[in-house]
Amino acid sequence: MKATLNVNVGAMVLFQNKICVITAVLDLETYQLRDSVTGADYQAKLADLSTVQSAELTHLDSIPEQKWQLAQQHFDVIEPLIRNPKRSKSDVQARAAECGVHISTVYRWLKSYKESGVLTALTRKQRSDSGKTQLSDDVEQLIRQVLEVDYLSTQRKSIQKIIREITRRCHKQNLPAPHANTIRSRIKNIAPQIKTAKRLSHKAAEMKFSPLQGSFPNADYPLSVVQIDHTKLDIILVDDVYRKPIGRPWITLAIDVFSRMVTGFYVSFDPPSALSTGLCLAHSILSKESWLAKHGVKGRWPVWGLPRKIHLDNAKEFRGKVLEKACKQYGIEIEWRPVARPHFGGHIERLLGTILDEVHGLTGTTFANTQQRKDYASESKAALTLTEFETWLTLFICDVYHQRTHSGLGISPLAKWKSGVLGDDVSLGTGLPDKVVDETLLRLTFMPFEMRTVQQYGVVIHKITYWHDVLRPWIAATNPTNPRQARQFIFRIDPRDLSVIWFYDPDLLMYFPIPYRNSSNPVISIWELREIQRQLKNEQKQNIDENMIFAAYGRMRELEQQAQGKTKAIRRAQQRRQLDQSTRASLPMPQIDSRNIISSENEENMFDDIQPFEDLDDLS
Repeated sequence: MKATLNVNVGAMVLFQNKICVITAVLDLETYQLRDSVTGADYQAKLADLSTVQSAELTHLDSIPEQKWQLAQQHFDVIEPLIRNPKRSKSDVQARAAECGVHISTVYRWLKSYKESGVLTALTRKQRSDSGKTQLSDDVEQLIRQVLEVDYLSTQRKSIQKIIREITRRCHKQNLPAPHANTIRSRIKNIAPQIKTAKRLSHKAAEMKFSPLQGSFPNADYPLSVVQIDHTKLDIILVDDVYRKPIGRPWITLAIDVFSRMVTGFYVSFDPPSALSTGLCLAHSILSKESWLAKHGVKGRWPVWGLPRKIHLDNAKEFRGKVLEKACKQYGIEIEWRPVARPHFGGHIERLLGTILDEVHGLTGTTFANTQQRKDYASESKAALTLTEFETWLTLFICDVYHQRTHSGLGISPLAKWKSGVLGDDVSLGTGLPDKVVDETLLRLTFMPFEMRTVQQYGVVIHKITYWHDVLRPWIAATNPTNPRQARQFIFRIDPRDLSVIWFYDPDLLMYFPIPYRNSSNPVISIWELREIQRQLKNEQKQNIDENMIFAAYGRMRELEQQAQGKTKAIRRAQQRRQLDQSTRASLPMPQIDSRNIISSENEENMFDDIQPFEDLDDLS
């Protein structure tokens, strides 16, 4: 399945199990559709649309390291062409010559990447027509010549005329004529930009395919550059149970530099990390309908889509190999802010400053300094829970910040975004961003992982055992390339909820949730687990096992109940546990049918350059 959904005019989409064509974009989130069978017209929202075809999509976790490196090499060849919407055939020829690759290969890579939207599409796949006779070099050369001279010309000859011309020349040279569908396929594979430039004009191609140009370097169109940064908020929040103070939260915020629209955020009591950056980025990429519904906000937040580049602070907490590899998979370039050059993050820092100024008007604010705070009792005035603060921030973003005129733009961020996407009286827009189809896969891609073998009792991670029948075909599996070695599998882990891990099936190319083997064990997070381990170590316990871990957890919860929320640390721990457990809704648990599990003899070795769970070291 294609990783993203095209929602621009002319795109085929699935709406209420009907294959439809988008005939008009009514606004940033509403579309006019026409049923491809009945001709009936519909109006639909973004959340109601899905992809039509399910061409196979190679997941990141099914790629051996050698193939991953090869895919990156292929991407390095085509990346300048992808980033250049004005590219011509001469640009492709020059790049092919520079890299020592045949031009048809470059076009094939460009097509594969465009159709899938992910880097793993550039891996070499087993040909389905292996062993069959292919067209001879003479016929291939003849087809290319006719297409270049006759089809890609201002005469704009029809496809039928091109087919007849190729057939005529083949007969004249005593060559076997290719099937008409083969010729149609070759024409279809020609990049639309090239067709327009050659059959109409370069100016027409530029008007149709070039992004809007703006005044800010490297941020000339929507989602060209997204800046991400974090800060500790000047407000004390309260817990959900006792509504007593638990401390100041952190916010990780993402902004589209072109329009200054907020694309996403993540608020937590945990310090910034590569994980919080990934969660903020996932929120940035995904559409916001479910988020707005969850928080009861009726405003609009019409921002979604994969950014071309994200701009991050150079600090250690932002760096993580899982984050970097996930960004590469989705074609997102990471640009690190140069050391000692803070002006490179000016846009996001100004917005964070704006949010802090607004926060200073809320009850429970700590203000920017003691002089501003004076005798204000921040803790006793604290009133908002973290969820309530998220709702307030969402309202501020949607109903205030996005709507009011931005001094640097002269118009509101929403108006700038709309003109950049849909166009205006002066310029054409870039078109609506593609929507990521598999939201669960996107979130999991930014999660850390562990490599484990599957035993008869299941899988053990952090001394906790997990089991589900989907693991049964992989019990005691051996490495096909080395039968003396046990086969290891990928298990993605959400540090906020260790009650479920996510097993990647290398045959079915999909994730399955694997719960605790002992379903009576309570939900815990990685932070709670580490606190338990520290407690057991202080008690000088030996040979720590699962029973000891959850017994210690029970004792700690009893102490919390006895304390009845008397200390801020206990209230903060309770609040974080409640918030961590509430995140399970963001990773829906699919129904698993064991009959669909198919065993495999193909080994998929990957992530050789990444140590499992290394990105969690900063979360201690």
